[in-house]
Amino acid sequence: MRLVVFNNNFIDYLNVKKINNKNMSAYAILDLEVFDTEKHLEYKNLAPGIIEKYEGKILIRGGESVVQEGEWNPQRIVVIEFPSYEKAIEWSNSEEYQKAIELRKKGAKTNAIIVNGV
Repeated sequence: MRLVVFNNNFIDYLNVKKINNKNMSAYAILDLEVFDTEKHLEYKNLAPGIIEKYEGKILIRGGESVVQEGEWNPQRIVVIEFPSYEKAIEWSNSEEYQKAIELRKKGAKTNAIIVNGV
């Protein structure tokens, strides 16, 4: 067994490799500014089925938020968890979701990122 030293602790090399591999969750984080509620509702009704197809889980969907620092003024935050970064990218690039994005653009201005978990 190969060991790695991290902060003066011994860690099993296989576990370190697993942590740095595809076994970590990834998150899609969207900040939406809705300007057409009807179009946004169409997107909102369509998106969950596509998200589920790619093993995603909506964690946050427009809950109350408060800015703690900086000049960011989010309007509607959505956070979606995926089992891996690869699965999140697959969802984002899927034909089904690309069609949903076109619909979303008719009802909301969006900033979005996908980020690996720790």
